[in-house]
Parts: sequence; structure tokens; C-alpha cells
Amino acid sequence: MGRGEPIVLVPGLAGGWRLMAPLAQILARRNEVILYSLRGDCNPFAGPRATSIADLAGDLLEVLEQLRLERPALCGISFGGAVALELAVEHPRRIGRLILQGIAGQYRPNLGSTIARRVLERFPLPSDNQFVNQFFNLLHGGRPESGALADFVVRRCWETDQGVMAQRLRALETFDVSDRLWQVDAPTLVLAGTRDVIVPHDRQRALAAAIPGARFESLEGAGHIAFLTHGDEVARHLTGLLRDARRSLC
Repeated sequence: MGRGEPIVLVPGLAGGWRLMAPLAQILARRNEVILYSLRGDCNPFAGPRATSIADLAGDLLEVLEQLRLERPALCGISFGGAVALELAVEHPRRIGRLILQGIAGQYRPNLGSTIARRVLERFPLPSDNQFVNQFFNLLHGGRPESGALADFVVRRCWETDQGVMAQRLRALETFDVSDRLWQVDAPTLVLAGTRDVIVPHDRQRALAAAIPGARFESLEGAGHIAFLTHGDEVARHLTGLLRDARRSLC
């Protein structure tokens, strides 16, 4: 949808492409936006599960090849940022621009994520479990106001099978590209919410500093899901990167 340079949005831990649809609608005003599903989002029982970030990066590479996208822009959010980073360091010439938000070069599990993974692994839960919902609420960077946005996040996240969520959290625990970031060969923008409690702002700044030529931008007052709460600002920074990169080619 839209026109201009293709932008592939890489989905996060839970919620699939539907969680990213609001950002896609903003970006589609000026650019072609491509949404796809991670393995396990649509049908967790269809085919083998991805056991690593590298598996999902391989799936993303296949998507680019099937769509004949030579060097598209990739926008990876949170878990999707890890997938995009893995592809960027292993296949740097397949990416034209790289936009990351809510990710660091090495994942460091905290108490909340560890408890959430163990609960998801061991206990069959009803949809909209209040205990796990507290983990989702952390994505806002604080206690969210009740309303449409909070309901949207919880509803979309629960569309992902809990076993798939647990597997992805387990895969994140071994994610580390910190010694390969020098291989990224694309104009890169790292966006970080100042209230992100999942991946702290300073760790995202350090990611930008470790990627050659990367630009870093803070999103004041935003948490981990800045792409939803600050969608217009995220889109403005993203389209700015694309515009600047096009000018540099002229």
C-alpha cells in the first residue's frame, strides 16, 4: 500500500502484523509498506517452530527474495528488531535502510521477562490472563490509562499462542550480535523511548554508537511500544531517514 521506497515492518514478540497496523497506516501515506507474519503467528502448529532468531532472520530473507525486494528498508521493533539486526549483520547487502526501536545488541533478560517465560511455558492460561497482562502493561513504560490503546495491545498480544511467546522469549535470551555490529552496511536509525523499561534508553543509545554511522533519536515520554503511542513521531523520523538517504544518492 502507498508509494515510494518499500518498507518492511518486522513484527515483534506477540501480536504479529496486526499490532503494527497503526504504524503501517501512517507510513503508507508516502511509502509502500509490507507487513508479514513471523513463523508461528498465524498457525503455531503449521510446520516446525523457529528455535532461534537466526531461523526467523532466514525466513525474512526468504520473504525479501520471494517479493524480489533488492535493498528495502527494514523497520524492526523489539523482538522484530532482533530479527532485523540478525539479518543486517549476516546479509548486510540485502538491506537498504535499517530502523530499530526497542532493541539492543545483546538481550539481557530481567526478572519480569524470566517469570513471564516460565509461566507461559508451564501453565496453560486462559486468553487475557491478568497476570501476563501486567507484563504487557510494562510495554507502555508505566501503568497505562484504561482505554482503547491498552485494550488493543492486550487483545493483539493474546492472538499469539502462549507457547510461541515462550519460545521467542527463550530465543531472545541467547541473542547477541554485539561483536558483529560493525558488519551493518546500511544507513541506520535507532529510536528509543525515554521510559522504555524493557530495553533501557541508554542500552539503545549504545547500540547506535556501535553501528557505523548510525543515528540515534530519543522519543520523549515513550515506552517500549513507542510505535503505537508515538506513531506520528516514529513515522516522521523513519521517513526522514529515507529522505536523507535518497538525497545522499543524488
